[in-house]
Amino acid sequence: MLGGGLGEREWVLNAQVPAGYGRRDPAAHLAEVAEAEGLSGAGVGLMTAAEVSAYTRAWDEGVEAVVTTGLGVRTWAAAPVAGRAGAAPAGTVNIVVRVPAPLGDAALVNAVMTATEAKVQALLDAGLDCSGTPSDAVCVLAPVPDGVAGEEPFAGPRSTWGARLARAVHAAVLAGARAE
Repeated sequence: MLGGGLGEREWVLNAQVPAGYGRRDPAAHLAEVAEAEGLSGAGVGLMTAAEVSAYTRAWDEGVEAVVTTGLGVRTWAAAPVAGRAGAAPAGTVNIVVRVPAPLGDAALVNAVMTATEAKVQALLDAGLDCSGTPSDAVCVLAPVPDGVAGEEPFAGPRSTWGARLARAVHAAVLAGARAE
């Protein structure tokens, strides 16, 4: 990933890479791809071997989730798995979710957790025995607080924006998993 963490970003890129991607410098590679695409300034770069043109999208009361779903390397987060030789099958669930309300730092972290929980629920609802893949990523986009309207302190699944985020992510991941 490129540009992870909290801060202002101008663009998001979800780059297609080949299955068995072997570069050891993903941030540098994503910076090269962004430059080739004419993107400048601070941004977020994700990568996947899943087909990026087969993204799924869902909305819920102002929240938008865009997901690429590649489930060729399913796993449980806490499952002990030995390394594999050779190219791995295509995989990665990348989630980019946009919330129209300013979120405080703790709420942004909470939003990542909520999106991850919704992803796992969607995978289970699709009949899959996994929590995701080893390389899944989540990017939460929200306006910068302006100091006037304030910021939302929560984004858990029972908060106003967290519930909307969870439903949008769940719908997009479920659609992607079913299409896979």
